[in-house]
Amino acid sequence: MTKLALGEQAVGIENGELVSYTISGHEFIHQKGSPGWGSSDTEMFPIIGPVNEANFMVQVNKGQAIQDQHGLLRQFPYQLESATTTKAIFVKEYTAMTPIENNKYPEKSSRKYLVWPYTFKFIKTVQLTAAGLVIDFLIDGDKDMPYMLGYHPAFKLYTDNPTIVAGEKEITLEEVLAVGSRALEVEDCTQITLRDKKELTIETKGFGNFMCWTEVRNMVCIEPITFYPYRVSQDKLHQGFEHLNEPVTFSVKLTVQQG
Repeated sequence: MTKLALGEQAVGIENGELVSYTISGHEFIHQKGSPGWGSSDTEMFPIIGPVNEANFMVQVNKGQAIQDQHGLLRQFPYQLESATTTKAIFVKEYTAMTPIENNKYPEKSSRKYLVWPYTFKFIKTVQLTAAGLVIDFLIDGDKDMPYMLGYHPAFKLYTDNPTIVAGEKEITLEEVLAVGSRALEVEDCTQITLRDKKELTIETKGFGNFMCWTEVRNMVCIEPITFYPYRVSQDKLHQGFEHLNEPVTFSVKLTVQQG
């Protein structure tokens, strides 16, 4: 466990996964073992969304890539590069066409191994600041590599009627639940506030959109994304790709309304 602390703020990270963020003892992150989801955060890369209807194949400019839901990045571990009392840096490196074992096989997938025809380096930095928690992502890799990026944190809920505020739009928990596994799209949005027992604001750079997902009442995932995958059929998922020309950074900042 990597632990960070600054004033009343504390963070816990297990193998690159944010498992705790507390301010004055109040926990904002969904806890493993609670109903809803077996993780607390993860990254969706180099694709977002399911591909089972496309035989787990995604079209890229080098032919076809074998992927599973939300990509292969989550299927291999981070390495801790460095850590201080307020900042930790985690790295994943992938070499083109290296088979990665798929933990969804065989129960939920027919593909035992996933492969991606590009080499990349993915860096996740978690840092506590006086203003709040900042999570940065840096992607470096082969020129013209196609990619999508999504960050998938889960937040613990305390009240019966939390609301998600995006600009002038208020989204109820019932609306998110009604969409089910597809996740509710929040298009062209860089900032969302979760109003619950405490008020948490998620501000992003580089993503441009969100989607919200839960199937229980005790947690909600508010996910910054570069592309909402359900805009297209699974065999057209490549229409949502961006292409890497130089190292690119994305940022997520969590701030809490005090009081």
